[in-house]
Amino acid sequence: MAFTLKRVYEPAEPSDGFRVLVDRLWPRGISKEHAELDLWDKDLAPSPGLRAEWHHAADREGTFDAFADRYRAELDDNPATAGLLALGREHDRVTLLYGLRDERRNHVVVLLEWLRAHGAEVESVG
Repeated sequence: MAFTLKRVYEPAEPSDGFRVLVDRLWPRGISKEHAELDLWDKDLAPSPGLRAEWHHAADREGTFDAFADRYRAELDDNPATAGLLALGREHDRVTLLYGLRDERRNHVVVLLEWLRAHGAEVESVG
């Protein structure tokens, strides 16, 4: 089992394995057919308050570490993470999809780190 990440706007490939969108909001400009999802799990995304606070921050880069700490705390208390870990045991590869442009500072990078810390195999990113 291995978790990896990919922007939802990139074409789906057979090597993606099981594809899970982990954004709370549907990505702009993409149809559900084009996304080729196996699952849309909104509950794995940051809470609406945390997401809005970080997305509207004047200095998103400077506040990313604080955002990541708060998101990890949310993940620790989130029952949806057990389901994600189970998906990782059921599938050879689980690709976590997201819509943000920034490939280094986004919630899915934090989610992958959280998964690794909880015993999941995670492919290196960036």
